[in-house]
Amino acid sequence: MEAHSLKRTDFIKLTGALGAGLGLGFIMPARAQNQLSNRTVFAPSVWVRIAPDETITVMLSKSEMGQGVIMGMPTILADELDANIDHVRTEFAPPNLRYIDPDIGDQVTGGSTAAHSGWMPLRRAGAAARAMLVAAAAKQWGVEPSECTTRAGSVYHRRSNRTATYGSLAIAASALPVPTDVPLKSPDRFTLIGKPRPRTDIPLKVNGSAQYGIDVRVPNMKYAAIARSPVFGGRVKSFDARKAKAVPGVIDVVQISNGVAIVAKNTWAAFQGKNALAIVWDEGPNAKVSTESLFAEAEHLARTRKNERVAISRGKPDMAAGTVVQAEYRAPFLAHAAMEPMNTTADVRDGRCEVWTPTQVQLRAQAAAAKGSGLPPERCTIHTTFLGGGFGRRLEADYVQEAAEVSKAIQGPVKVTWTREDDIKGDFYRAMSLDVVRGVVSGGELKALSYQVVQPSWIRRWHPPEFKNGIDAEDLNEVINAPYFVPNFRVTYIDHEHGIPIGSWRATNANWHGFVTETFIDELAHAAGKNPLAFRLSLLKGNPRAANVLELAAEKAGWGLKRDGIAQGLAVTFWHGSYAAMVADVSMRDKMPKVHRVVAVVDCGTVINPDIVAQQAQGATNFGLSAALTGKITIADGRVVQSNFYDYTVLRMADAPSIEVHIVPSSAPPKAIGEVCTPPIAPAVGNAVAVLTGKRVRMLPFVDALA
Repeated sequence: MEAHSLKRTDFIKLTGALGAGLGLGFIMPARAQNQLSNRTVFAPSVWVRIAPDETITVMLSKSEMGQGVIMGMPTILADELDANIDHVRTEFAPPNLRYIDPDIGDQVTGGSTAAHSGWMPLRRAGAAARAMLVAAAAKQWGVEPSECTTRAGSVYHRRSNRTATYGSLAIAASALPVPTDVPLKSPDRFTLIGKPRPRTDIPLKVNGSAQYGIDVRVPNMKYAAIARSPVFGGRVKSFDARKAKAVPGVIDVVQISNGVAIVAKNTWAAFQGKNALAIVWDEGPNAKVSTESLFAEAEHLARTRKNERVAISRGKPDMAAGTVVQAEYRAPFLAHAAMEPMNTTADVRDGRCEVWTPTQVQLRAQAAAAKGSGLPPERCTIHTTFLGGGFGRRLEADYVQEAAEVSKAIQGPVKVTWTREDDIKGDFYRAMSLDVVRGVVSGGELKALSYQVVQPSWIRRWHPPEFKNGIDAEDLNEVINAPYFVPNFRVTYIDHEHGIPIGSWRATNANWHGFVTETFIDELAHAAGKNPLAFRLSLLKGNPRAANVLELAAEKAGWGLKRDGIAQGLAVTFWHGSYAAMVADVSMRDKMPKVHRVVAVVDCGTVINPDIVAQQAQGATNFGLSAALTGKITIADGRVVQSNFYDYTVLRMADAPSIEVHIVPSSAPPKAIGEVCTPPIAPAVGNAVAVLTGKRVRMLPFVDALA
């Protein structure tokens, strides 16, 4: 008997999670989108369309993976447009050079750049559309545009008491030229920006109408799972498909570039067929690689200084006199472990490739679909779905290419779904790192600081022409994540290429090097005989934003308060234009830190929605704490040891602390918020642990460092 599957959306409905209406986050099916685009609408830019039925459609150039862009970015445009927010709908933008993020140089959702990169384009688009609607109304009424005002989706002429909605003006406005250099609102005139507002994508996720990649269904679709090499860089040597084909529901077995695909009538049959497949691998040069051998290589590179490059250098750190403190830090690989495993649905037929995928990189997904299908990119259509987590993993497009390859092989639509084991064992990991640091203190002051960093250059993979010595100048501050000024300072870098795939991981580089800097600065403060807060503030005299968040966090947390069994640790870090400071209240239980309370202060420029800022700060804190407590990927015989959430654990609710978020008011353009609170939590906890135990933690996770 054939197995029947219950869709996630139907399951949610059957279990009673009904009743929430569609709002700002409504994502229309492809057919409805096409119908809308064929209607007469007012489309003054690539960012916005206004229809006669009053619907305002804002194009999202960013993917929604829980961070709130589906509400935040339309809010920017709607405020400048003076739109009725209840009439706003969104669509995910297709791959197009017009949507390139100027901060990154690609159509990418990453680096927490959405609000900053969209701030001016969306405001200008809203202002231009508003000016055209006013001009259309003024022309109809025979009055001067300067006599008209706008509010909540309508144009008003006070003297004659006339009103026209944006929808009624849409056709007339579309005949007017698009103006340039329209004056923008001053912040005191914002009506939506800076105001808390419930996230309207939440009802979609509760009632099951939000479509994730894993929800996609298309007519006549098959399902597939892929057997991939257990060793990175391995290739198929031979396989016997007979046992796999004997599994009920399995239709076909086909080889693709990175493994063997089992095609079936449902996902379960595909998974069972993969388990039954007899396959022999050529494991390649990485078959004997282990975590131990990789760190031995890194230590050898550090000692010999082979291919060492100077990244930053000022003063003479080697000549400074005083008390010398030295330390060596080790970071493990980390997986992304997004709740929605990798998946893509592809349909390669009749000279076209159509793809439905949860991706952070539309243009790269299109290029991957082209490579997998053998078609030019312009024949490849990408439909972006909601993402069940990203954290940098979906900046890669490997899973898009393989789905296109399978569809091309079977000449029909197919959904390729990864198991959790596939996801953990086949990631692009947060890089392991070896950091050797040296500081000199004298007279209560930090005289010199130097770092030697040994790790792969993840950033070279993204923009090779823009970088020298494997790393770019802008990224150097975030490599070390140091907001401090030290007169004698040096950073050297050794590119450790080892064959294990690495990629971006929430607050890339800062997530680890912030731990190194902030725990070492704390250690140097004690060596100098100074309070860790006062010592840091003495180094932040030229950085008022960093000093402000640190002082405010200390004030709100009651820094220095003595309590039995509980110690406080603090940290301040920087990420893509934003600062975050944290104070953690920690005790020790069974040789592990228990975090009771975290006070976080963020300075991220203008806040679009304070509720989303607080949510992102809390989520990033828990994400960083999860990795700090138990997160690690280890390698043995070229294979990842961990496989699922029982051995690659994520933070449980019982271990999540109370998190109090304070936002520094600012009129500066918005900056990063989605990642800035990941780096400081681990060092804040580590510094508290040092007070409680007298032991400095120089490796993560804590479960290993404190064993």
